[in-house]
Amino acid sequence: MNMIEIRKMAKDVGINAFGKSKVVLVREIQRKEGHFDCFATVIDFCDQFGCCFREACFKEAARLNRNREEKIL
Repeated sequence: MNMIEIRKMAKDVGINAFGKSKVVLVREIQRKEGHFDCFATVIDFCDQFGCCFREACFKEAARLNRNREEKIL
């Protein structure tokens, strides 16, 4: 899911997307939709099967973890 789609989703649920990162926006949308605001925090398992960001969440979490590991090295 790209930022244009996420900004549109945010607007559709009444969230101002200006100046917010992808992670922040998705978490705000998750709260509005009644889900945990956990985007990009998944480690091995996610029980939020009804969340439309589930697949993107795993990818973003892996990307963020790689970036953290690179900074440590």
